[in-house]
Amino acid sequence: MNIIQKISLKNFRCHEDFVLDCNRPTTLIIGENGSGKTSVLEAIYMALRGKSFKAVDDDILRRDAEFYRIEVDLCDAKKVIIRYNPVLNKKEFEIDGKKSIRLPKKDRYPVVLFEPNNIYLIESSPSRRRDYFDELFKQIDNNYTVILGRYNKALKQRNDLLKNETISKDDLFSWDILCAQYGSQIKATRKRILDKINERMTDNYRWIAKNNDSCSIKYAGDIVDENEYLARLAKNYEKDKVFGYTSFGAHRDDYEFIFNNASADGSASRGEMRSIILALKFIEAKILEEETGDRPVVLLDDIFSELDDARQKHLVQNFKDYQMIITSTNVPAEMTVSKNL
Repeated sequence: MNIIQKISLKNFRCHEDFVLDCNRPTTLIIGENGSGKTSVLEAIYMALRGKSFKAVDDDILRRDAEFYRIEVDLCDAKKVIIRYNPVLNKKEFEIDGKKSIRLPKKDRYPVVLFEPNNIYLIESSPSRRRDYFDELFKQIDNNYTVILGRYNKALKQRNDLLKNETISKDDLFSWDILCAQYGSQIKATRKRILDKINERMTDNYRWIAKNNDSCSIKYAGDIVDENEYLARLAKNYEKDKVFGYTSFGAHRDDYEFIFNNASADGSASRGEMRSIILALKFIEAKILEEETGDRPVVLLDDIFSELDDARQKHLVQNFKDYQMIITSTNVPAEMTVSKNL
């Protein structure tokens, strides 16, 4: 059964009034660039995850509109309604008549989102890779969201203090303890989930590429316990005071894609990089299903323009057991149109 049954949008980006029935396992939305295809996926993502993957509410609101509204009918007659009022700066979630300012954790649903820029993850910046994996880990481990939020708050306080010329090491100590406590937990969770991903990376890649190459993802950050983390912060005190920011920690870690025992950024071809990312996406879906007990909804945003026919076929074939909602500027081979924009 499809998770998403129907979606209705009012004043959401360029859509004044839009309705999409998702009564097939695969829904294909066809339209030119700028016609609002991605906005439909963005609204679905908000209904399932509680936030946009692109922008803040004022940017989402249709020009000169007084509100936006998202209504998504889910399976088992469940309905999610999101309203935003810019005058009151208020966003409200309503689920089966119960209202809240955030989407409750129990009502969040796993999503595999595939955007065109995911293809370039291997050669993108460390911050983009951290953001990418953080969003994945939040879906897999509910506690990760809480710990990451607490860590970022403690880190901000520490960094603000470091900009004060009269600050001492003792003044930082309470924030060092919090950074060490949460930061060590973040690192451990990242490593745990990444190990699960790596157990499947090479097999999935070989299924796509039809060769004997190997690939994995290396966690480019020291795995330390709370005491060692605290010691590293203390050791870097003088340097951090000069820089005005915290130079060691979970916020500085990175992920390196390894291809045949070398960095993929520099050794893998463009096509090989695409196959690595496809393999990662396939694994994401499986791990999300195993960890949450729910089969994720797969949102594919104009990704066919970045993939050749063989990889398109692998993509559709691998996700055939999941509900897919796809945007494209044309109709891929062997697929029919569900909605034209």
